[in-house]
Amino acid sequence: INWLVVSKRLRKYSQACGAITLPEFFTNRHRDKKKILTLIAALIIIVFFIPYTGSGFAACGKLFESLFGVDYHLAMIVSAIVIISYTTIGGFLAASTTDFIQSIIMTIALIVVVIFGINMAGGIVEVMNNAYSMPGYFSVTHSFDVLNKTTSEYGTLNIFSTLAWGLGYFGMPHVLLRFMAISDSKKLKT
Repeated sequence: INWLVVSKRLRKYSQACGAITLPEFFTNRHRDKKKILTLIAALIIIVFFIPYTGSGFAACGKLFESLFGVDYHLAMIVSAIVIISYTTIGGFLAASTTDFIQSIIMTIALIVVVIFGINMAGGIVEVMNNAYSMPGYFSVTHSFDVLNKTTSEYGTLNIFSTLAWGLGYFGMPHVLLRFMAISDSKKLKT
């Protein structure tokens, strides 16, 4: 939905107003001569991206600690230095290239995990039989508690609040920058 609704309009207008960053886009879009919108947008991005980036560094520390027995803090610091270095040196191209490589690795991992899991469970028939044996498992309005083996109603508030998690994606700066960075709006579909 983000690609269909936001991407083309954002790409065209950011090109028309000469913006290459989101704070610059808001300033140019609303003709803010005092650059107050630039400051507000930059502060919002910094405040919310510090925990986001910090969790990425923490994940690197935990990964290297669990896989190789490296000290968590050392692994986190080294990972942060490596990530900051290649992003600073390579800029947007480096970030986009690592995103591309990560997407390939995650797609392969997802396929392998699903196939491995189905195989370990005894095949797709066993997986489906197990899922059907849990009342409410395939329901949108009910949830199944695996530990207590009970079903409870999944109310309207829970359904909408769960769906609302996806709304944040529309404003994620690193996603919107991908839309702005495409060389031509006709390439968005590709």
